[in-house]
Amino acid sequence: MLRLTVTAIGLASIAVAVVAAAEPPAGAVSCSGCHPSSARVTSPVVRLNGLDRAAIVKAMQDFRSGQRTGTVMDRIAKGFTDEEIQAIAAWYATQR
Repeated sequence: MLRLTVTAIGLASIAVAVVAAAEPPAGAVSCSGCHPSSARVTSPVVRLNGLDRAAIVKAMQDFRSGQRTGTVMDRIAKGFTDEEIQAIAAWYATQR
């Protein structure tokens, strides 16, 4: 009985983690104001869904430091911590 209970708790924890991962982290929702989520949308703004996590992190850090210029991204990126950038990049990398 104990083994069954432990297994059930473990599976429930995994299910909660999967559901939580489906929710965008704080700050990611604001990105969709400019970055299209659909591949069918034609836009000069890069689609973030499915991009490499490291590439998103690098771009955000470059915008934040001023090494990369943008119309608004340099100002927007300054509002995110390293942890927030990592979370946003990880979430967008898993989106399709």
